[in-house]
Amino acid sequence: MIYYKRIKEKNKNYTKKYTNKRGEKMLFKNANQVTPCGLFSIGHLLLFTITMISIVIALELTKNIKQEKVKEIIRKSTIILWILEIIKIIFNIKNYGVREVNKYVPLYFCSLILYAGIFSGFCKGTLKKVGDVFLSTGGIVAGMTFIISPLTSLTTYPAIHFISLHSFLLHGTMVYIGLLMLITQYVKIDKKDIIYYAALIVTISAIAYIVNELCGSNLMFISQNYPGTFIEVIYNLSGKLFPLVMVAAQAVLPFYFIYEIYTNILDKKENKSNLKDTDKSEDKKEVYMN
Repeated sequence: MIYYKRIKEKNKNYTKKYTNKRGEKMLFKNANQVTPCGLFSIGHLLLFTITMISIVIALELTKNIKQEKVKEIIRKSTIILWILEIIKIIFNIKNYGVREVNKYVPLYFCSLILYAGIFSGFCKGTLKKVGDVFLSTGGIVAGMTFIISPLTSLTTYPAIHFISLHSFLLHGTMVYIGLLMLITQYVKIDKKDIIYYAALIVTISAIAYIVNELCGSNLMFISQNYPGTFIEVIYNLSGKLFPLVMVAAQAVLPFYFIYEIYTNILDKKENKSNLKDTDKSEDKKEVYMN
């Protein structure tokens, strides 16, 4: 009986240690109750390393899969990400209230994987094309940008927190899916695909701008300054044109950044292939002459 009481007391102390006064787990504490991890800290380095290693391993394991399998991965990933996003929305509304629109409405550049994933994995025709193009271009840029500089999570929460872990999983998935689509040639990017990519960005930005005007929010970071980031430079330089400049930048730059890298890699592969074919032809001629 004495032994049982000791065990019970030990478990009680363990529970107190890893929960707050309301019994909420440390993983879901309010921002006011935790110490932020901070950028380029040990926690950031740890999450960065784990995420990048996971992406490399996942690509190595799936780089030779068939296109149907790629589609299946996109579908399953989208479903999982939406489940986690709903949990995040509930967490933020519970802790900060419905007026804090910036914290729970998924209308940011990095949130577009949620919609692009549905288009790519579950739709056909134009919508599927829109999803495919975003995932294989803008998704990669958004994912890598966040992993390197996670301003929206680690500056507010510790590394071991639901918001931080969810953010790295989301953005790591963006990078993985985008690269997988290109490596397996599930998608072949064409210069004209900017139309599909820009259409998604402009549409979501228009919705975000309306919500921003109604709620005083800054969804898609197109209505207000974001101090301490590169957005602040754009804000100061563009003045009243800031919303248009931000939309235009997001609707053009990420696509062409990936497109240029993609086409350069293809050109190099093609040149190597041509050189090999030329060498084989020369070898055959020598054999024939001899």
